[in-house]
Amino acid sequence: MQLSIIVPTFNERDNVRTVVERIERALNGTTDRYEIWFVDDSRDDTPIILEELAAHHRHVKYIHRENGRGLATAVVEGFSRATGTWLVVMDADLQHPPELLPTILSRLQAGADIVIPSRFVKGGSDGGLSPVRKLISWGARTLGRLAISRIRRISDCTGGYFGLHRAVVEGVELDPIGWKILLEILVKGNYHSVHEIPYEFHARDAGESKMSLHEQWNYIRHLAKLIWNSPDERRFYVFCMVGALGVVVNLVVMSILLYGLHVRPATLASVIASVVAMCHNFLWNDKVTWKEHAHPVRWRRMLQMPIFMAVSAVGIGITALFVRLFVLLGWEELLGQCLGIVVATVWSFTANSRFTWSTPKSTETHTKRKVRVTQE
Repeated sequence: MQLSIIVPTFNERDNVRTVVERIERALNGTTDRYEIWFVDDSRDDTPIILEELAAHHRHVKYIHRENGRGLATAVVEGFSRATGTWLVVMDADLQHPPELLPTILSRLQAGADIVIPSRFVKGGSDGGLSPVRKLISWGARTLGRLAISRIRRISDCTGGYFGLHRAVVEGVELDPIGWKILLEILVKGNYHSVHEIPYEFHARDAGESKMSLHEQWNYIRHLAKLIWNSPDERRFYVFCMVGALGVVVNLVVMSILLYGLHVRPATLASVIASVVAMCHNFLWNDKVTWKEHAHPVRWRRMLQMPIFMAVSAVGIGITALFVRLFVLLGWEELLGQCLGIVVATVWSFTANSRFTWSTPKSTETHTKRKVRVTQE
């Protein structure tokens, strides 16, 4: 089989016939080697209609799940049953135009690992959404792209319409929460290229939207789960947590020196507290944040502590520079301090990844995960 189209359904009795008709029209003259897999969790008479469609359309197949666990798991079920070289996922509500299928297929055949119809590249539109839904969608995309580095260059990372080569998900353990299966694939999948094509998101003509606050909560849970289960994505957040704990250690040590041991001058207590905090941060980062990247060369490993302290010193200088700049501009110094801390944190994480805990293993992993994103 050349192409498998996976369509999750939940109470879509008014749409499934039209979906089949439009898919068949769209692919007529493009390919006859395709199958349409409906994975159905409906509680209405959608399964009866799907049975009729399967009897009269040789491309249509379906499975009805009595205890289905949502759209994303339906897609995973579809992946397991599909036989096509290329897999396309689309909704049954006709907000994803089947007329794009020939374009998706041609881009996959041209070598793209994943093809994503995007509402946010030139020529695309999300006009089918209400203003509230647009705001929610924007918030979800922004949160995802900020939280997960691998999807930052993808404009429509939370869409439900996409195509991929089956090798992208072959052997990958997909365990999504809620609706955003594409997010799961983009984080866990085996791929090197993503191609985005423009499309216009259409308003639903029949049936009811499945959007709810519960699904929004599921999306946040899903993001957190993906971050925690991915060492590459989790590392930055662990680094920030270690840094925050280091601030507490710094303040506690300085308090003990000043008020318990009466160390003077205060600048001496400050320096000692900062050195202790740096040592604390180095040990935690070495044993937790970058624990997979212990350097195999002994002499190189001995240099990690001095390199870490040098990087930290530059970070302190960056923060001080921002404070000084804000003072010169007549702006609030504390805002300069906050901005400086943010910039210094990004600098410290990047520099420590590249210099302090850079190993052959980490370089190889980075190279493998590099993804090319193109748009048209």
